[in-house]
Amino acid sequence: MQLKVGELARRCGLTVRTLHHYHDIGLLRPSARSDAGYRLYSRDDVARLQQIQALRSLGVSLADIGAILDRQALSVSTVIEQQLTQLDQQIARQVRLREKLVQLHRQCVTGQEPALADWLETLELMSVYEKYFSEDELCQLPFYNRNAASDTRWIELAEEAARLLHDEVSPQDGQAQDLARRWMRQLEQDTAADPALLAKLDAMHLGEPVLQRQTGITREVSEYVLHAFAESKLAVYARYLDANELAFMREHYLASMREWPRLVAALRKARRKGLPPDDEKVKVLAHRWLALFRAYAGNDPQTQQKIRQANQQEPSLMEGTWVDEGLLHYLGQAVNAL
Repeated sequence: MQLKVGELARRCGLTVRTLHHYHDIGLLRPSARSDAGYRLYSRDDVARLQQIQALRSLGVSLADIGAILDRQALSVSTVIEQQLTQLDQQIARQVRLREKLVQLHRQCVTGQEPALADWLETLELMSVYEKYFSEDELCQLPFYNRNAASDTRWIELAEEAARLLHDEVSPQDGQAQDLARRWMRQLEQDTAADPALLAKLDAMHLGEPVLQRQTGITREVSEYVLHAFAESKLAVYARYLDANELAFMREHYLASMREWPRLVAALRKARRKGLPPDDEKVKVLAHRWLALFRAYAGNDPQTQQKIRQANQQEPSLMEGTWVDEGLLHYLGQAVNAL
């Protein structure tokens, strides 16, 4: 007996669109087609669908399901171990949620009504994170799975930045630059040193007022810290550049800083996937890297060489950039392949 897609969808409680999607991604292809071109699903196809749905109920991703059923790249026990890890992380978040509810209840009983508004804003903030990050990414994001100590550090950093901004302390001032370096170290730690997570976190901060209110990290504070961080780098480059070169770099360096995390993330992803440096996709990224470099370095080869020399001799220039020696070597090979 063979079933058409509509009948199979109706019998198993799925939508036709879902079955079409499974077909499109190669997860469940019907064994035959009718003379009129309709998809026809056999007994074996239905059995495979049952396995797919069973694994889906465990929270296994469609990509992992395909690997299990087709190539056995992952054993069922490995998948279960992964799900147990995710459940442990979810339980930890639920425990923190319970602690907050207990605190809320205590505050309500004692008549501390403002705490209710704070709690509702916290719940709203949780939904904001889920709008920008997948469940897997949230599990990897220390910034989301934060504790009281981490909250305190960010509150202190935001208050310090707001105070310097209010007092009109220049981003070129040593206080501002010291804050910016500490800010970036904390940010690197709280994004698991993953520039892809950093880029999403940055987009979320810029687009969500509730997050700005909750953390105190407003657009103005964020821009001030980024400006001060840029100035901390320029202070090092000043040892290598003449006045005109430094003036040109100062004019363009800050504008390029927001572009780096996404580009670094793309390069890291390509390297992690095993793409060779001479792959066309990697060479496109190398072109983007060179264009971004020239945007603040200019087109003078001598100036560019001075900046490269500074990058090689000054380890502090690599701090807070999410770039390591391995990635630089990979990039260098891609540039040579152009």
